[in-house]
Parts: sequence; structure tokens; C-alpha cells
Amino acid sequence: MTAELIRGQNHTLPQTRLEIRVSAGSPVVAGATLGDERGTVRGAEWIAHPASHRVPGLEVSRQAAADHRLAVDLDALPDSVHRVTVLLALPVGAGRPGRFGAVAAPFVAVTGLDGTEIATFTLTGLDTESAVSALELYRRQGVWKVRAVGQGYAAGLAEMLADQGVAGAAELAASIQEAVASGLARSVPPPPRASEGERVRHPAGPAATGGGGTPASARVPEPPADPALPQPEAPGGPVSYAHPRRQTSAPPPPPPATPPAAPGQPAQPVAGDATGWSMDERLYNQIWGMFEDMARAVAAYRSAVDFAESRMDQELERTLSDPRSRIGGTGDRAREAARAKHDELTGRAREALERDLAQLAAESAVVEPALPAAYAGWGNPVWHGYRVPMEIPMALRIGDLHLPEGIGLRIPLLVRLPLERGIWVDSGRTASEAAAATAGDQLRTLAMETAVALAARLLAVYPADEFSVHVIDPAGSAAGPLTPLVASGVLAGPPAAGAEGVSAVLAHLTRRVDLVQMAIRAGAADALPPDLDTGEHLLIVNDFPHGFDDRAVTQLRYLADEGPSVGVHLLMVADREDARAYGPVLDPLWRSLLRITPVADDHLADPWVGHAWTYEPLRAPQGSRVLEQVLALVAAARRSGRP
Repeated sequence: MTAELIRGQNHTLPQTRLEIRVSAGSPVVAGATLGDERGTVRGAEWIAHPASHRVPGLEVSRQAAADHRLAVDLDALPDSVHRVTVLLALPVGAGRPGRFGAVAAPFVAVTGLDGTEIATFTLTGLDTESAVSALELYRRQGVWKVRAVGQGYAAGLAEMLADQGVAGAAELAASIQEAVASGLARSVPPPPRASEGERVRHPAGPAATGGGGTPASARVPEPPADPALPQPEAPGGPVSYAHPRRQTSAPPPPPPATPPAAPGQPAQPVAGDATGWSMDERLYNQIWGMFEDMARAVAAYRSAVDFAESRMDQELERTLSDPRSRIGGTGDRAREAARAKHDELTGRAREALERDLAQLAAESAVVEPALPAAYAGWGNPVWHGYRVPMEIPMALRIGDLHLPEGIGLRIPLLVRLPLERGIWVDSGRTASEAAAATAGDQLRTLAMETAVALAARLLAVYPADEFSVHVIDPAGSAAGPLTPLVASGVLAGPPAAGAEGVSAVLAHLTRRVDLVQMAIRAGAADALPPDLDTGEHLLIVNDFPHGFDDRAVTQLRYLADEGPSVGVHLLMVADREDARAYGPVLDPLWRSLLRITPVADDHLADPWVGHAWTYEPLRAPQGSRVLEQVLALVAAARRSGRP
């Protein structure tokens, strides 16, 4: 039975291998400290946080997120550790909540490796605090227990670390928040929750939502773990490699729209098998559900492999520490047994992963052909029947994501419309193999071609005359890649060149942002000048910061921060190294933009686990003129004044 704790209550832990699950209404930073008998943290090496996510016996998330899973192995902690304190903090930054009283009450659960809840604690009553010691695991007379703490700190992470005796707490807190800010900048923002403001609580199982993004409360109960799947034994209990949101054997009856499955087989996937008011919304939720499924399936696999390797190392260490094992073949037999057990555990984990990936691949095979143009790749036949839409879709596909374990399985990267943040196409040389194999000039050309393709997709999914594209190309170096946009006549004006051109475009868009913001604050939208275009605007900036003086840089930062809320969006093509002379002044600009690359690069993180996903941009098939044909239809609709 689950123990529902209140502040100060404790509960005995029945096992030593645990997960601590955190669920909150908005992104939080999760970390943990190790303390001695007095609760003192002896140094930074006893703190697990996003910038240093592992310490012996403990692993935390690498980024801020609304949901966390912290892995704890109490047997692997140093002998001098008697306390593990779980810490939560709000990430700092413009537009982010500054106190826990402004967000949903965090929920923390201590579970076994199979997801069974041992103890839970809801951190109610928080107000001005921006950091909190949620709970602690402590050892008393050889027995481990959990205690609900809920001690908040209005001065934030630095005060909380100082309270635990950490030297240089302020500097460490600043470095943690810096790492969190960097992680958030590269993280794909999750879709909005179904119901904002309510306390988010996972059920007593390893997942809160069902496949395809359907809330668990709206789905039939999950089947029990596959009894045919061997379960390896662990010090804290059996480890289940069955992915929580994937059916294994004896699936429940499928919904009416789902074709019946053969006995003992997973239900056949169906496009749009998710909640939503429209087919587009159901497909959007289904794709995000697939994204989360793959992230968690791979996380389960990697965790199982890490456990198998850790167990083998511990067994070998125990064997080699015994002098008797060095006589005869005892040591060799122990090593062979440890290796065999390791191979058995990793084999089971691989089988479970391959089953999950196979089901995801089957789902992808039926979803891809059913996607509307906004969600589809350029090679999808849906573009051959393209018509300018009457209303904007809820999202746009800007590329594909994949992990090394899922060879050939691509997850569409969908971003909500209107865009909530700008996009930066990195034209610099990154550490990826694809970038290393591409010449510098070719990378810049590919980056601009990627930006043009994204602009074309945005123009294609908006109604005629509701989306305008402006271009700043100070040196005229992007004339070739810009040809499809220029030749079709869909730009708001010729690409701006030189310092005067840069200044004119930035002044025009800055004025628009100022006027719309003033009208909104005054509640006087009808007072806007008649010549003001109230549609959405996209500014493509090539070769930044060439042609930009200090005033222009300030205006660009202003547009990046304030523009999205009033319909002005940035699409920057730049190499950060070219702007290094500005130093940290431009750090907020880079962080405000979603960074993508013109070639494959593993820099984007998912919002659940924090895997580094390889991003690949969308390109038209070789020899295809689909992009030009779509732009011609957009231009024709604008000239005629109707779709």
C-alpha cells in the first residue's frame, strides 16, 4: 500500500533500488545532495544536478522539465553518506514563474523499479519560495527511510545549498542555473497540458499517458507485465523491461476505430488514434505521444544496460577482492558468470526495446501517409494536391528527429503555430560527422536553403495575405538560395542589403511591435493605423552580424524577445563564431531561439528524459520542384485575393 505522506512524516523503504518521480505543472530543476551523519554536504562532488548529473548511487535529469525520474541505488552510495535530499528549484529567466505559489503544487513519488509507488508527497502550501527541499532518504540504525520535508527557500537555490553547508553555494547555484538555461535553449518545448493549473499526478504505474498521447484516464487499463518476459532479479526487486505505454501480451479490447488484433498480439495502429477535436489535433497528439514513447523506451533500455554493467562491475570487484578467488579457476568462473548475467540482462532489455520500436515503426507507417501538408515532409503526395488553406493549422513540421537505437525510425518535429519562439539555423561548423564532411561555404548555402524551405512551408500553411516574409541579406550573399522566394513574388519586398537596408527593415518591424503592444495594453485595437499589416510577419536574417551596428543588434534582440507575442518572428541564419566579438551580450538572443542545423546534428533534447536527438532538416526530393510549385500557388492566391 502506498504511504501518502505529509510534512514531517516518514516511511520505511522496503528496497534499495528506487526511482523518485517528480511531476509539476511547469518546468522545474531537480537535483539531489548527499549528506553525512549531520546532513552536511562535504563538497560539490556530493551534489547531483543538471551540470553534473551523476554521483555514486544517484542520477538526476540533465535539464529542467515538468516531469523527472531520479534513479537511486542506496547500496551504491559511499559508506559515509547517511542522507539523500531531493531538491527542486524553478529555473530563472524572463517570462518564467519566480515562485512556487504561481505554479501547480509539485508531486513527488518514491517508487520501485517496476513503478509501484512506495510513498508519495504533494508539496502544498508553497508561496514565495523558488527552491524547496522536497524529501530526504536517510539511514537510521542500518535501515533506510523516506521523510517528507517540503522546506522552501524564498532566496532560491543558493540559500537552499548554503543551508546544507555547501561552500560557494551562490557560485554553484549560478552555474547550475546557467546549465539549466543552456539545456532549456536546446530543448524542444512540450505540447501544452490538457488542463493547466491542476496538480499533475502520475498514476501508480510507470506512465501517466497512453500511447499516442491519450491521457491515461481516458484509456482502458494497461495490461500487466508480460509473464512470458523473464524478469531479472535485483537487490530491490524485479526489473521490468516492458515499456509502460506499449502493450505486450493479452491487450485490452481496442477502441471501435482500431482494427481488431489477433489474440496475444498488439492492436493494429491507426492514424489519429489520440484525443482531439479535429483530425489535425489528433494526429498532432499522436505524433507527440510517439515522440514521448520513443524517448522513454530508449531511456528504459539505457537504464537497464547501465544497471547490467554496474552489477557486473560490482560482482567482479567482490570476486577479485577475495584472495581465494585467485587460486585455481575460481576467478575465471566468476568472471564468466558475471559476463553471462550481464549479457542475459542486456539481451532482455534489447528484446523489449526492439518490440517497442517495432510497434512505433508500424504506427509511423500508418501515420505518415495520413498527415496533412503542414505535418508532412516535402516528399509526401499530399503536396501534389495542395491548396492555399482558409485557416492556419495548429502546428508545422520543421524537421525529423531520431536516436541511434531506432535506426530508420524518424519522429516528425512539430512546433506550434503561431511560432512561440524564433528559429536559428546554425551555419557554423558543429561537431557532427555531417558538418565535418561539409565545406564551410557549402554549410552556409545549405543553412540558407533550409531557412528558405522553412519560410516556404510557413507561407504555404497560412491563408493568403496573412503571412508576410521579409529578408535581410546585408552582403547579398544569399541570392542563389533566395531565388524561389524572390522569383515567385511572395516576399513583402526585395531582400534588404547594406546597413541602410538593415536599419529600414528593423525600424519597420520594431514600429509594428510597439504599436500592437500599445494597442493591446490600452485595449484599443481599433486605434491601430490603417496602413499597419496585422498579419503574421517573418524576418529572415542572413549572415548576422554583418551589416549590424549596435542599434540594429539591440532592435534584433527586442524583436526576438517581444515579437512572437504580437506576430513578428525571427528566422536567423548565422554562425555564432562570427558574433563572438559581442561576448555574452548576445547569449540571451541565442537562447531565445530554437537552434536547428542544415545537416544532421544531435543537439536537440526531448522535454521528458533529455536524450540528445539527431535533427535532420526537411528537403525536397532530388529533382523535385514541389517547393517552387507550392510558392507559385501561394503567389497566385495573393494576386487573386482568395485561396
